[in-house]
Amino acid sequence: MCGIVGYVGARNVPSVLLGSLWRLEYRGYDSSGIAVISNSELIVRKVPGKLSELEELIKRKPVSGELGIGHTRWATHGVPQENNTHPLLDCNEEVALVVNGIIENYLTLKDELEAKGHIFRSLTDSEVIVHLIEQNISKGLTEAVRLTVKKLTGNFAFAAIRIGENKEIVCARHDAPLICCYNAEEAAVASDTSGVVSIFDEVIDIPNDSIVILGRGTCSILNFQGRETKTTPRKVMIEVKDIDKGHFPTFMLKEIYEQPKVLHNIVKERTSDSQIQLGAELSLSEAELKKISRILIQACGTSWHAGLIGKYIIEKFARIHTEVDISSEFRYRDAVLDNDTLVMAISQSGETADTIAGLREAKVKFLKVLSVVNVLQSSIHRESDGIIEIMAGPEIGVASTKAYTAEIVNLYFLALYLGRLRGFVSKTQLKEHFAALMEMPDQVEQILRLDNDIKDIAKEFCNSRDFLFLGRGLNYATALEGALKLKEISYINATGYAAGEMKHGPIALIDDKMPVVCVNPRSSVYDKMLNNIQEVVARKGIPISIVTKGDQRTRGASKYAISIPACHECISPILSVIPLQLLAHHIAALKGLDVDRPRNLAKSVTVE
Repeated sequence: MCGIVGYVGARNVPSVLLGSLWRLEYRGYDSSGIAVISNSELIVRKVPGKLSELEELIKRKPVSGELGIGHTRWATHGVPQENNTHPLLDCNEEVALVVNGIIENYLTLKDELEAKGHIFRSLTDSEVIVHLIEQNISKGLTEAVRLTVKKLTGNFAFAAIRIGENKEIVCARHDAPLICCYNAEEAAVASDTSGVVSIFDEVIDIPNDSIVILGRGTCSILNFQGRETKTTPRKVMIEVKDIDKGHFPTFMLKEIYEQPKVLHNIVKERTSDSQIQLGAELSLSEAELKKISRILIQACGTSWHAGLIGKYIIEKFARIHTEVDISSEFRYRDAVLDNDTLVMAISQSGETADTIAGLREAKVKFLKVLSVVNVLQSSIHRESDGIIEIMAGPEIGVASTKAYTAEIVNLYFLALYLGRLRGFVSKTQLKEHFAALMEMPDQVEQILRLDNDIKDIAKEFCNSRDFLFLGRGLNYATALEGALKLKEISYINATGYAAGEMKHGPIALIDDKMPVVCVNPRSSVYDKMLNNIQEVVARKGIPISIVTKGDQRTRGASKYAISIPACHECISPILSVIPLQLLAHHIAALKGLDVDRPRNLAKSVTVE
């Protein structure tokens, strides 16, 4: 959940570290800090709060040096205050450390270290690492790190520097993301590619359970046993402009507006000569896919909502029994899985800790895992039997938008592919779906033109304390996703429900102050949903409805209505969620909140 970076080279080290941390800030922004070695002196600058405060501190108290490490934090152990902020130091203040991850056995280790006289300055779980390194530092930093990782339980990636240690950064990785890169003059390490995109055009994906020693123009990678590991660099596929806000006030709004282009690119990539192209890395053969009798989708948060839609459309088109589990529940239940079960993992980052654990549970049971993932060479990508690339491009805003709609479209193509393979989707039907999908990007553009109207609705309700979101069928997931978007960035108590469940409890909440977002495009459950809206009206609730253009019945029953173009029912969750993304964004912005950095949240959830 944290961002780490290290650099050794001729450039201005603090500037490089700060630039990298800005691009990694979506991974955590409770606090931040850097440590630099200059003329055999270890200099630390760190602050609780946002990265801009660290930048101001460095302007007031400048530093320079030959190498350094930096960190932006999402707190797990210890509140965001200076003593808990990374970099963390050993007792003699000769070793500095930055960590992403969680050390599960830290209390036991801490007791052992304190008994040996080590003084702890923080409440973090990570501080045990720097003291363990200190225990063996007489053997050199690399060997001290190698001996340390043997004692750690959990998942972690860290980088350490030491005064007088040959101008090297020593890093280690176990079940947490880390990349490195180097050329003849310099080297760097970071939590992901975005941290180094402005300097290097090739990166190395550090293998799991590896130690990396970086110097100026040098890079050695060892496994935890100390044997050298061979790796191959890959080309960096993103540019700085891809992770820049451009003229938009927030990353979230930029990414909402990027959706037509993203969706267009996916449809173009997935359709060829009236055939579905799921990509070379699907890897599972037609024979293997035909054998599937059951699919179990496991995912977290927004990706779980996409999985719910995937269940509907896979069962509709492929006639395969499909279940959807929250990853953190799936990994701890003794699921009944047979050889003909396909487990699917959906993750935007490819590093979601619970989803990775669920994937590994499936692999232990010798099941095939097909993953839908946005970040190539991520842990989920590397550990899956096959993948479908989401192709949303870099997503920086913590509240996912374009990755969600891209996940749905890719699941749509998978459902059609399986349906065609199993004989349930005809060639004529496939062409009809292709035609509907090709219209979709332009339909999203039409909805985006309603932005000012949606902002006017946001002004009416930005001070509301509570919201209900209701949907049925495919758009039950849309209600859940709309509620999640609103609560995570505006801090309004927003709850999504299947509309048929309203009478089983939630209706008690409705009064004349309760805005109720009702997702009711033309669909197979249109009349049922319209009845639910009438029930809201009868309790004096305030319906804000998503309706198909020209639908006067739902519009007439609603206080406010936002129109979407007429579309195939399976495309309605994509079109219906766009107004809800905009509504959430504008409410949060009107409340003066930091849309891209909601409190207590980070983009990539790499801890359990």
